[in-house]
Amino acid sequence: MLRISKIAFPGLGIGEFSVNSTAFTIFGMEIAWYALIITFGMVCTVIYTVLQAKKIGITFDDVIDYALFTIPFGVIGARLYYVLSEIDQYDSFLEVINIREGGLAIYGGIIAGTITVFVVSHFKKINFFAFGDCVAPGVLLAQGIGRWGNFMNGEAFGYETDWFCRMQLQNILTGGKVMEVHPTFLYESLWNLLGVLLVYLFARYIGKKYDGQLILLTFGWYGLGRMFIEGLRTDSLYIGDTDIRVSQLLAGIIFFSFLAMLIYFHFKKPTKPLYHKVAAKAEADTNVKKAGKPAENKESTDTEEKIGFVEKIKKAIEKLWQK
Repeated sequence: MLRISKIAFPGLGIGEFSVNSTAFTIFGMEIAWYALIITFGMVCTVIYTVLQAKKIGITFDDVIDYALFTIPFGVIGARLYYVLSEIDQYDSFLEVINIREGGLAIYGGIIAGTITVFVVSHFKKINFFAFGDCVAPGVLLAQGIGRWGNFMNGEAFGYETDWFCRMQLQNILTGGKVMEVHPTFLYESLWNLLGVLLVYLFARYIGKKYDGQLILLTFGWYGLGRMFIEGLRTDSLYIGDTDIRVSQLLAGIIFFSFLAMLIYFHFKKPTKPLYHKVAAKAEADTNVKKAGKPAENKESTDTEEKIGFVEKIKKAIEKLWQK
């Protein structure tokens, strides 16, 4: 059942307003904001990936091929991860596949998506890590956008607090009571969007040194933020009867392992050339073979063009002088 939440941000001077998790109804079926926002996030991921992949010679058609397989398997993986963690809460198959009220775990999506990208990369003969560098920030972008789907559902909030950014909330998940809680959906959304910006700026102005570096930076950043934010939430999934939060543990593992790899590759410089340079050289060699002549030295060609241009100017001056 979809819900209506009464929300306010008193510390920020934002008074109470109502949020309906239903965006609209079509043919008697309620379409949730959650589904629309998640879909919008996926579209943004594809657009971001297309723009970045173009820079390394991966075509638009290639990206669409990836998306056609990765998006559905990613959603299935995210749902399965969540359902298996809360299997006792589901009584029918219809409840299992109903994602309109939430219930997608990013870790399941990443696992399934990674496997899918690896398989597609194998068949398309595209470097897995090079493509991963293109898509990883896009995934973080989608997660940052998707958290607003949790906001529209009035879920994924934290413990009660008196912080200036606290969110006042009243809905079925608060038992009908008015509570002032950590807006953890907002914390994670802002953290993720900042991460996308930083990784983009790193790639643009510093440049990656090896394929896979942006993957490590992106998910390392995500792990660091999620490790702390998850500790504030009230709806975490736990390992059995322990007090260990599944997502917090995984976030910590991701952060520290990826940080270790970043440090390792910083000192042990990878010798393998970047994929786009290898691909560009291979394409140039292929074109030379097709033409049936040896590759021209670029510097020599540029020099000849400059000399030819100078000669043209000289001749033009001589004609003017003779006149």
